[in-house]
Amino acid sequence: MVTIKDVAKATGVAPSTVSRVIANNPRISIMTKEKVRKAMKELGYHPNVSARNLAVKSTKAIGVVLPSSADKALQNPFFPEILRGIGSVTHDMEYSMTLSSGITEEEIFAEVQRMVYGSYVDGIILLYSRLNDRVMNFLHDKNFPYVIVGKPYEDIDEVTHIDNDNFTAGKEITNHLIETGHERIAFIGGSKELFVTMDREAGYQTAVKEAGLKNCEEYKIHTEFLKSGGREAVETLLSLKVRPTGLVISDDLMSLGVLSGLEEAGISVPHDISLVSFNNVYLSEIIRPSLTTVDIHIHELGAESAKALIEKTIDKSEPAKRITVPHEIVFRNSVSKRGAL
Repeated sequence: MVTIKDVAKATGVAPSTVSRVIANNPRISIMTKEKVRKAMKELGYHPNVSARNLAVKSTKAIGVVLPSSADKALQNPFFPEILRGIGSVTHDMEYSMTLSSGITEEEIFAEVQRMVYGSYVDGIILLYSRLNDRVMNFLHDKNFPYVIVGKPYEDIDEVTHIDNDNFTAGKEITNHLIETGHERIAFIGGSKELFVTMDREAGYQTAVKEAGLKNCEEYKIHTEFLKSGGREAVETLLSLKVRPTGLVISDDLMSLGVLSGLEEAGISVPHDISLVSFNNVYLSEIIRPSLTTVDIHIHELGAESAKALIEKTIDKSEPAKRITVPHEIVFRNSVSKRGAL
């Protein structure tokens, strides 16, 4: 591990001068600061801002990493609600929370490196799970305490993760459309790299297959977990020669965009197209029509992830756990029986 002495040797200054550069001491010249900072970057040195806590090996802080830039992610009510769940536990246990704020994947990765190398936090919660994720691989390689909201990919085992049974939820909510007489059912999901999308789509496909319905690739649409993503999906749906009569949408905010796009096109929900969704965020009850959706108990997902991580940071020998938060379908007004129109 690179130390202050290594930086001092590489730049020809005293270790005390390096320390003053880190502290941005005004007595150090700009030229010296630039030289030292350049060497720190080249050597991969990360200042330990929490050195005062090293004696107890704890910062009493945890990091939380969003799946994309905070600006974009926090537009979706899922994330404020899961952060509220995390915060309920950190508050009770007198921990603080550091939220990733990078915009690009590169910035988020660099931010996580700073959290780890600088000992800013005791552990990290990843609010997503996707294939070949640099952040997840980095934390795993460094043996740094972390938990995942979602499920880890098969190559990484022994990772504590908190999730719903998204496959079963996807199958159950699709079956609700099938039971109400729908035969042409489309799926609108997020990125194909996200396991939450994979599992919900797999449940949808299984329900369609078991019911003996046609499995159309053109009925599977992937976009962003945002209202704008839902509107983009509608454009694709409306371009199809044979439109579906039922939609399984993997996120309530996307559903809001779908509803808006369908309304502008003069298509009525649920009279013309029925719609079911996931997450049961507060918007799903107050919009019209109110959404039939899968309640995944977002607050509980957050609380359980914080409890599991803090347990892991206190005792690194704590075995990996798989925590499944139960789900339930909330039946509202976005579905009508096919044949009763």
